[in-house]
Amino acid sequence: MGKCKAVCAMLLLLVPQAAVAQVTGDAPGVRPDAIVDLKTDEGVALVKGQWRYRDARVIEVDHHGPGADLAPSGPPNRTQDIDLHAGAADFDDSTWERLTPAQLEERRSTGRLCFNWYRTSVTIPDRIGSFDPAGSTVVFEIAIDDYAEIWVDGKLPLVLGQPGGHVIKGFNTPNRVVLTGHARPGQKIQLAVFGINGPLSHPPGNFIWVRSAVLDFYKTHRVGPTQFVRTEIVQTDPALDHLVAPGTQLEKLAGGFLFTEGPVWVPATAKASGYLLFSDPNANTIYRWSPEGQVSVFRTKSGYSGFDVGEYHQPGSNGLTLDRQGRLTINQHGNRRVIRVEPRGNITVLADRYGGKRLNSPNDLVYRSDGALFFTDPPFGLPQTFNDLRKELPYSGVYCVKDGEVKLVSTDLDAPNGIALSPDEQTLYVNNWNDRRKVILRYDVNPDCTLANGRLFHDMTQAPGNDALDGLKVDQEGHVYSTGPGGLWILSPDGRQLGLIKGPEDPHNMAWGDDDGKALYITAQTGIYRIRMNVAGVRP
Repeated sequence: MGKCKAVCAMLLLLVPQAAVAQVTGDAPGVRPDAIVDLKTDEGVALVKGQWRYRDARVIEVDHHGPGADLAPSGPPNRTQDIDLHAGAADFDDSTWERLTPAQLEERRSTGRLCFNWYRTSVTIPDRIGSFDPAGSTVVFEIAIDDYAEIWVDGKLPLVLGQPGGHVIKGFNTPNRVVLTGHARPGQKIQLAVFGINGPLSHPPGNFIWVRSAVLDFYKTHRVGPTQFVRTEIVQTDPALDHLVAPGTQLEKLAGGFLFTEGPVWVPATAKASGYLLFSDPNANTIYRWSPEGQVSVFRTKSGYSGFDVGEYHQPGSNGLTLDRQGRLTINQHGNRRVIRVEPRGNITVLADRYGGKRLNSPNDLVYRSDGALFFTDPPFGLPQTFNDLRKELPYSGVYCVKDGEVKLVSTDLDAPNGIALSPDEQTLYVNNWNDRRKVILRYDVNPDCTLANGRLFHDMTQAPGNDALDGLKVDQEGHVYSTGPGGLWILSPDGRQLGLIKGPEDPHNMAWGDDDGKALYITAQTGIYRIRMNVAGVRP
């Protein structure tokens, strides 16, 4: 995760407005192949639906104030709740009022601060006109006057920074939720929509009603503003075919950023689908990309909020990873520290000093399965990098945090950057961001975090291309992937180059993602890309 070149500092002035819009938008990107209008008799009949309705109201209930754990474990109190929680898939709504599709237009609930529920199930039909929905992606889109929250099969996923989807999108703005990525005729999906009159701080005198409600059907891989882009796979060893099929293309997922870095895939849970987090250290922001193509701000001021932030080229977060409990761990450039975000949103500082002196600007990081955390600490986050007067340590180190102690384990490289552990965790790889020494070193790893037998793994110094070495990852068979001059380098476990993946932008880091771990997500300057590999990667 390296230093952006001087041109990156100017990108804010050069990024087209259309590209910027893509960062925060969640437009479908392409026209659906079929639409089922759930405000028509024909549409509801086709999916075997039946709208049902009930008002909801606010009631007072017993609760508890915040305790020492920041949870509601403190002294008893009284608070407010909604009298009807009807999001569950098996909720019995048989006694509710039945609505015809035309009745969705009717103004409902009591006005001012008011709430209600709309529920229906939908069944994927065998045909929609001439369109065969089997295998398609199905998106539910609803616009409620004024706000909506959507439960799908009893789930309301919550992700920090999520603007829409299942939760409130905005004033009279359509919510879009992916119901399935591989539709099966006969598949039944339960929908529950919570309607809210607003704005909440100054409730209007009007009522709640449904402006639109549709199901959009897309053929496979056609949801979201993605596109396959120019890709060159350079084979230097026939063994490359085992890792990536000839002709495989990179897919651009989003663009318009200042400088993308530090990605990590957050796996799916029972409550939410998986998603990608990545840093833009120049913009001081962590973004979230979801499989339905939406990009949202996950964390602002991700690395620094000091008075002198204008002096920094990269004040924000860089490397991101997850510990074994799924807690996000962040390398913060401007704050010069490594932090962990706890489940209640508070943070724990894991490392900010060594020997009483402040770290440079922690860059990349990797956890061992026992909780030991290795990270690199070059000065690229400081305004003047190596010559910055704020720099307190005379070296750029590799560190390990174990049992609360910060240990310096290597000073062999002047600009250590990417870092990764082998699948068996016996070997640590570290690469170097230096145009005059483009090398990857490998070390034996001891149980106490100390390193031994440091030696050269691969040297790219003479390779054509401008970039030094940045992100570093490994797959489950021990192959090493490093960004470097010309593109993404793929190396065998014994250090031989197998090939190179070239795309429209120079890559700077990677993360293994999707359910099978075979999707390689690549952060490349202004864009986010994905390529399908044949072998799964090692993930947090």
